[in-house]
Parts: sequence; C-alpha cells; structure tokens
Amino acid sequence: MAIHLQRDLEKLKKDILLLGTMVEEATNRSVLALMDRRSDLAREIQQGDKEIDVREIRIEEDCLKILALHQPVANDLRFVVTVMKVNNDLERVGDLAGNLAGRAIFLADQPPVDIPDGIRELAESVPKMLRESLDALIQQDTDLARQILADDEQVDQVHKDLYSHLEGRMQEDHDQIPKLIQLLSVSRYLERIADLATNIAEDVVFLVDGDVVRHRSWDVQRNG
Repeated sequence: MAIHLQRDLEKLKKDILLLGTMVEEATNRSVLALMDRRSDLAREIQQGDKEIDVREIRIEEDCLKILALHQPVANDLRFVVTVMKVNNDLERVGDLAGNLAGRAIFLADQPPVDIPDGIRELAESVPKMLRESLDALIQQDTDLARQILADDEQVDQVHKDLYSHLEGRMQEDHDQIPKLIQLLSVSRYLERIADLATNIAEDVVFLVDGDVVRHRSWDVQRNG
C-alpha cells in the first residue's frame, strides 16, 4: 500500500507542476500580448484556458482518490491538502490570465494609450512572483516562500498608487476613460495574481513547517 501511495503522490507532484507551467506561460503571454498589442496571441490564451480547467478538475479528483484509498497521514496528508489548495489557486490564475488577454484584445483595437510605469512594474514583478512561488513549491523552500509574502506588500502599494494615477487621468481627459478603465482592470488582475502567488507561498510554509501563516499580519494588527 505504501508503494502505491508514493507512486500516486509522485504522479500528483508531476501533474501540479505541469499545471503550474501552463499557468505561468499563460500569464507571461498575456502580459506580452498587452505590451505588444497582439490580439492574436491574446485570443490563443483565451482558447487555452479550457485545457487548464480540465487539468484542474483531474488533479482535484486524483487528490480525493488518494485521500479515500490511502488515507495518508502527517507529511503525505499535508502534501495532498497543499496540492488541492495550490490547484485551485492555479486555476484562478489561469482565469485571470484570460481576463488580461481580454483587456489586451480591447486595447489592441484602440489607438495606443500611454501605459503607466506602475503597470510595467507589475507586468515584470507579478509573473516573477508566480514563478518563484512554483519554485518554492518544487524545492520546498520556505525562505523563498516568505520573501514572496513580503513582495506582495509592494505589489499592493503599486496597485494603490496606480488607482490614484489613473483616476486623475480620467478626470483630466474624459475621452480616454474607456481605455483607462481597461488599464485599471489590468492592474487589478495583476494584483490578484500576486495574491494567488502569495497563497501558494503560504501553502509551501504550511507544507514544510506545518505553520499556518495566512492572515497572520491581519491577526497581528487586530490583536495589537
């Protein structure tokens, strides 16, 4: 029974890493489609989201089978629970990459609009956070995972500053409002991907240390 469990766990690890690779690629390509005004690439990303959804469902089913058939305990149980949570987060990142692709299609069909430096910063830092969260999962590296938690605070601040910047531009030029709203959505989607990368990093800390760090900063503020 132990041999069968380890075999199923190894397959589960390979499957979640493959899904992570697919989602990371979709995110990177959606950012590229936005920056290079490539609606053709953006449409390819939207079409690829169906495969991500199928794989997410399959991984969830495999997790439930392992829990039912093998009844894992200790580290093995934490691994299966972690994969279930990461699986869900990756599927949501895939959805957000599709949403980014939708904004890229809209903006590519419009006259060029000046993209704020903040969005360019997020377009570079957020995919990096996602990649590092997957690296942390593969390597079970809690130091890298905890760095991602710190990086998320910077992303939140950039998104907040972007909101104020774009709001000001809307007030100055009403004709640009439809396009600026799209840019605001881009900022929000990237910020949400960073949140999901942070969720994965928190799951890595749980997997390795058994320490639940989610909402930790909120609890400190509430009890302080």
